[in-house]
Amino acid sequence: MEILVEESNVQRVDAPVTICGDIHGQFYDMKELFKVGGDCPKTNYLFLGDFVDRGFYSVETFLLLLALKVRYPDRITLIRGNHESRQITQVYGFYDECLRKYGSVNVWRYCTDIFDYLSLSALIENKVFSVHGGLSPAISTLDQIRTIDRKQEVPHDGAMCDLLWSDPEDMVDGWGLSPRGAGFLFGGSVVTSFTHANNIDYICRAHQLVMEGYKWMFRNQIVTVWSAPNYCYRCGNVAAILELDENLNKQFRVFDAAPQDWDKVLQVPEMCVETYTSMQTLKMYLGATSYALSTSSYVIVMSTERIAGAVDLAKEGLVPTYLARVAKELIDVKADLASRVIEIVNHVEK
Repeated sequence: MEILVEESNVQRVDAPVTICGDIHGQFYDMKELFKVGGDCPKTNYLFLGDFVDRGFYSVETFLLLLALKVRYPDRITLIRGNHESRQITQVYGFYDECLRKYGSVNVWRYCTDIFDYLSLSALIENKVFSVHGGLSPAISTLDQIRTIDRKQEVPHDGAMCDLLWSDPEDMVDGWGLSPRGAGFLFGGSVVTSFTHANNIDYICRAHQLVMEGYKWMFRNQIVTVWSAPNYCYRCGNVAAILELDENLNKQFRVFDAAPQDWDKVLQVPEMCVETYTSMQTLKMYLGATSYALSTSSYVIVMSTERIAGAVDLAKEGLVPTYLARVAKELIDVKADLASRVIEIVNHVEK
């Protein structure tokens, strides 16, 4: 925390540097990222936030990045995303993951305290402005960002909120309301004004899934970088990182998701997406067309892909036979389920 508190709201970053977008708890995919981009400290890294939530390994993901920050503070920069928030992580998985893995919320509490000290943005060689989300109607200069008191929970509105939540939009001229319920949509004229006012070349941000891994907008004035391949283990997208050399020449590196470890995924209850205490809640979540089983205690929600290998694994004694039966039944009715995000299996009894 002492390292982070010394950093600016607009943290200076030297080139060469490799810029990474959302990770979202996909720890093994982040390991693929390091294979592609090189290990820290040999490679200088800038991560644009959203380290946690949605994926199964938010704890491991954030703590590895934090350990690298402690060990090599000048070779890795971590800025805050909209998911580095107490309120958001209680909804999208990080809170529940900490509770399942450690039996208390203390780890979650320690991590969210650290979130408050993460920088809000970065400036690479005074020419490339990097932020998680986007711009704000309350901000026209970098100096205005520097004056924000960032050591707090992400507000529901205002400049700090906008930096973490806003999105560029082709169909908007100027500013527009965001469908996310926080931040704004902003158009090309806003980006042009901001880059000219601050004498920067372009803006690099994350926050939005890009199927190709990266996307330029507004005549190459802003680029979105997305670094979570096969997002949520189902989207089928590739991921990308952006490498800038000492002269700020750009090279995108695109990579696929890491191979799944079926043994670990199917045997450990903590790897499930979410746990529900009643079938009523479950049915509300999934809708009537989904297939479900339950026990008197609770059920586990798992993705289609993670059930698909259960039959073969059961033959090897790696998962209970009844789990394989559930998987086979799901496969038999896959006409509708194959395109669905979520399937249900019984709680794997000890």
